[in-house]
Amino acid sequence: MKFIIAIDSLKGCLTSAEANHAAAEGIRSLMPDTDIIELPVSDGGEGWLTPFVERLGWQPVECQAHDPLNRPIRALYATNGLCAAIEIAQACGLTLLSPNERNPLVATTRGVGDIIVHAIEHGTREFIVGLGGSATSDAGMGMIDVLRDKEILEKTDHLRFTIATDVQNPLCGHNGAAHVFAPQKGATPAMVEQLDERARRFAETSARLLGHDFSNAPGAGAAGGLGYAFMQYLNAQCQLGARLLMELLHFDQLVSDADLVITGEGRADRQTLMGKLPFALMKGTRVPTLVLAGQVSDRHMLLDAGFVDVICINPPNTPMAVAMQKDVAIEGIKQAIRTFLSSGADHH
Repeated sequence: MKFIIAIDSLKGCLTSAEANHAAAEGIRSLMPDTDIIELPVSDGGEGWLTPFVERLGWQPVECQAHDPLNRPIRALYATNGLCAAIEIAQACGLTLLSPNERNPLVATTRGVGDIIVHAIEHGTREFIVGLGGSATSDAGMGMIDVLRDKEILEKTDHLRFTIATDVQNPLCGHNGAAHVFAPQKGATPAMVEQLDERARRFAETSARLLGHDFSNAPGAGAAGGLGYAFMQYLNAQCQLGARLLMELLHFDQLVSDADLVITGEGRADRQTLMGKLPFALMKGTRVPTLVLAGQVSDRHMLLDAGFVDVICINPPNTPMAVAMQKDVAIEGIKQAIRTFLSSGADHH
């Protein structure tokens, strides 16, 4: 048998590679000699660089940047010489801040601009940017300031940007960046209103300046409005991160003779069906696709959509603090795989 394992990171608990490895160990404990391909994956958030480096052989590059509070840090991107993969969480990620430092009114995307400038100065002309895991809600103003200071905005004709996200929200309004995402970045209800108004004013000014307006485009609200800044100022094309990555990894070829695809994420529910990584993988193949998740709801909806099974890796009523422990999650994945394979006659 041949297995493809492509589990998204379980945020704050396991990286994609760690989750994949746990699943592979679960398989090998029952089927020692089987063929397993482990694909580190991401739909644009943390871990976006890993498949470029580990599967595609791109070179990691370290550069000087700034974190969301404008403190100097070292950030990574990956390059194949002409094209750079950027993970915005490297510079403006929520994980770079402690919980009491979270404040989207002051958090800046300046560091993303630093990475882009470094890559351009080293010959990059094409960018694939993973938008996810940000601590910011500045509509990309910090990034734009850096690019303007370096006079890059005047010569974007020879640059090509593709942004990868599973977020379809616009920049402003009740479905916009501030209202939907800022509360989880530390925003109070009053801050949400301020952030939304600030983004609206920036979009109005930008529309007058440039003669076009991308504030309502799907994906404009990604990464606190960074999606908007990329589309409005850098003419970026927006794509679903999972689908883009599948194309780059030639997923259809890898999976053509597989017997089972194993995917997963931290929480599997009806939102999984809105273009998130497990759904994109399942839709991209006719191979039975199993989902593992730390939390599961709407299970019947997921099964109706076509997944062969949806398994929660934690026993019912497991406290979140326990479920988030790395060794607990690893053991849960192994056990879920063993249970599924042992009852394999029901599935195949």
